[in-house]
Amino acid sequence: KTTSVQITGAGHWNDQEMGRVYIPVKETLANAPGFRSLYANREIHFEEVYRDILDRAYLPPLRGPMDERRRHLLAILGKVISGKVTVKNEEFFLYNRQGNLEFSLLAEGIRKLALIWVLVQNGALQNGSTLFWDEPETNLNPKMFGATMDALLELQRMGVQVFFATHSYAILKELDLRMKKRDKALFHSFYQDEESGETALRTTDNYYDIRPNAIWEASDDLYDRSIEKSLGGLDL
Repeated sequence: KTTSVQITGAGHWNDQEMGRVYIPVKETLANAPGFRSLYANREIHFEEVYRDILDRAYLPPLRGPMDERRRHLLAILGKVISGKVTVKNEEFFLYNRQGNLEFSLLAEGIRKLALIWVLVQNGALQNGSTLFWDEPETNLNPKMFGATMDALLELQRMGVQVFFATHSYAILKELDLRMKKRDKALFHSFYQDEESGETALRTTDNYYDIRPNAIWEASDDLYDRSIEKSLGGLDL
């Protein structure tokens, strides 16, 4: 059990003005109307991160013209979510040829990528900012895994530092397949050291060198048992 944490090499990074965005596991935009007022005035069982992400989602756009990289990413995300996001009376809508669709009517995966669209559009995510995303695969249609990884890679290319935690083999593999040589990514494997009992970390820049890799091991085990079952009736 770890009882303390020591940070070294941080320098004065926390004195610098830069945007920080944390996206929690639970989607927030569908339940946004009135949430911040409720949180400010009542004791409710929600962590502060949910109010925090709504504060960023409600930000108006930055002044001045939008740079080309942000415009490009918005176009990519707009194709995936089939529209753009609008806000009226604190309620979020997806606007497309069908009109304004309430977020509560949309699949949660669409709402998650729509949140990224909002944060890029209003400048909460831009060059020099940092994004933390906890398990982006949660309630996300597997067909959208690739588009999600494309969006995160585009954010990295426009100067956003991205951290995300996952338990999904498909998410990791989509990232590996879609990365280009110019992309900069590190894979971190957290595990419990058998000798000390402490939480340990190994880092690599190569997907195939992730060790230990519980996600990969579970996937291999599932594949092996599937083969065994399919061959169960054969006399080998």
